[in-house]
Amino acid sequence: MINEQIRDKEVRLIGEDGQVLGIMSSKDALKLAKEAELDLVKIAPQAKPPVCKIIDYGKYRYEMARKEKEAKKKQKTMEIKEVRLSPNIDTNDLNTKVNQARKFLNHGDKVKVTLRFRGRELAHVEQTKGILDEFAEQLSDIAVIDKPAKFEGRSMIMFLTQKR
Repeated sequence: MINEQIRDKEVRLIGEDGQVLGIMSSKDALKLAKEAELDLVKIAPQAKPPVCKIIDYGKYRYEMARKEKEAKKKQKTMEIKEVRLSPNIDTNDLNTKVNQARKFLNHGDKVKVTLRFRGRELAHVEQTKGILDEFAEQLSDIAVIDKPAKFEGRSMIMFLTQKR
């Protein structure tokens, strides 16, 4: 809220240089802001009495937008990358998939390991659980199991994340 939008009877006023000018009526505070050719901005509306500051509102909005943008830059986004396996995968193919997952983990992403079953492969599910265990064991130096292997439809899914 700025200038005439402030409807409180009393406000705690902070001057343009940061010094506390004390508690006064909002009309007097607005008058002081007009004399300084600046705006009266409500900084802390939940305080008793509300805290208002005499500042240039346009400059204040610009600073707030810049701080928000800076905070957004420093955020780390985590993606989920998927590695698909089949129950009759060979050792070298598994090593290739492990290296691919290692690359994803080093980049800071989560890895979703999917073991897909087709046709009669569903009859031998208990024998293929070892593939996911071996996959996780080969990555145990840099990864931990986020969600253990569980069956969903025609596939078994496991999530890996980077060790901290």
